[in-house]
Parts: sequence; C-alpha cells; structure tokens
Amino acid sequence: MTNGSGAETTRSSVAGKSLKEQNRWLLWAIVAANSLFLGGVVQANAIRSDGLRAAFTGTQNLVPVALALIITTVMNGLISPEMKARLVYLRWRHALPGHRAFSEYAVRDPRIDLSALEKLRGSPLPHDPVEQNRAWYRIYKTMESDPAVRQAHRDFLLLRDYTGLCVVFIAFYGAAGLFAIPSVKIGLIYLLLLVVQCVVVRQATSNYGIRLVTTVVARWAANEGIDARKVPTRRARGKVNVDIPKTPGCP
Repeated sequence: MTNGSGAETTRSSVAGKSLKEQNRWLLWAIVAANSLFLGGVVQANAIRSDGLRAAFTGTQNLVPVALALIITTVMNGLISPEMKARLVYLRWRHALPGHRAFSEYAVRDPRIDLSALEKLRGSPLPHDPVEQNRAWYRIYKTMESDPAVRQAHRDFLLLRDYTGLCVVFIAFYGAAGLFAIPSVKIGLIYLLLLVVQCVVVRQATSNYGIRLVTTVVARWAANEGIDARKVPTRRARGKVNVDIPKTPGCP
C-alpha cells in the first residue's frame, strides 16, 4: 500500500518483511523467465537459420539479451507507483482504484451495505475522487493486518509491478528481439507475444486492485458488525471513526 509520498510500509506480522520484499523474488523470476524466453528464441531461430554451428558461434546474439535484462531491472525501479497505476487503469488523473472506492466499486459489491456505512459515518459517503481515496485509506489502515486484506494487497502489488515490467519488456526486450532474432517474422511474433502478455497482466492487475478496495471495506464492515439498527449505538460508544484523514492514501 502506498501513501501520498509513494512510500510502501506495510509489514508482515509473520515474516517481518514488507509486501514488496516478499514479492521481490517473484519479480526476479518474471524477469528471468522473460530473459530466458528471449534468449531461447534468439538461439533457436539462429540454429534454424544457420544450422547447429550457430549455437556455438552465435553467442554474440545474446549480448542484447543481457543488456535488456539490466536495463529492464533499472527502468522498473524508475517507474513510480503512480505511473504504474496509470498504466493499469488507463487514467492520467485519479488513476488509483481508491478514487472510485464507494461511487463505483463498493456499490457493485454484494458484500457491502452502503446505506449502513453512511449511517455509521453520520453523513453521505464522499463522491469526490480525492475524498473517496482518503476515506478508503483511513479504513484500510484499520484493516491492513487482516489476512484477507494482506493477501489481496500483496497480489495487487505484485501484478502492478509486473505490469510496469511488461511495458519495459515491450520497449527493451522487443527492441533486443528485433535486433538479435535473424528472422523479421519471428521477431514480430515475439513482439506480439510481449504485447499480449502486457494486456493480460494489466487486466488481472485492474481486477486485483478493485478486489483489494472492496475487500477492505467489506472486511471492515464485517469486523465492526455493521447493521443499520446497531449503527447509532456503536457511534455513541465512539468505537468507529472513518473521518477523512488529512493525508491522502491509495492502494
């Protein structure tokens, strides 16, 4: 989960590692798999074009692959969480799913009773995207250690970073493939596969982000035992406070 400054500080109560740290080896595996696939395509096509001898004499063709691996790793670190969210949700402004937490996503989730949430707050839920994100983040901070929320958040962070990698793969692995693969046709097919990978991963990331937003609200509601008839009593006790915070937050 990122706050307004882009810092991601959620900690695992079990492993003592942040969600980003837990996902790091999976991201390396993704980079390695894409690198090996590119290298395999380059070598296999070289052998098919020039014979078995190319397997031993065409090592220089793998140089662009190694460079692409290094560049991809560096470039992924330069893409901010905000830019990755824009890539996932295809929005420049208010790209985070938290910006539509109540007006679009919660209203479609059968687990969530919006009228009960409004009674709990004592006022209508916000409609402004920034205010929705802030209100949602306040709820998230009370539920971030919930196992279902943690799993949804980890999945979203992993695929969000994977989406960023996919865009970089298209730019650098695609260029390396077109340069190193002897057949232009095979090179274009390889580039098309990179695009398909990006489209599939982006859609999956979008779904996981929405799931994170609705899971936070649904689990919080279940944890508080929200019921329209009980809300006044709970509010009187002062046990729940979901006022909009001063600091913006996002998934």
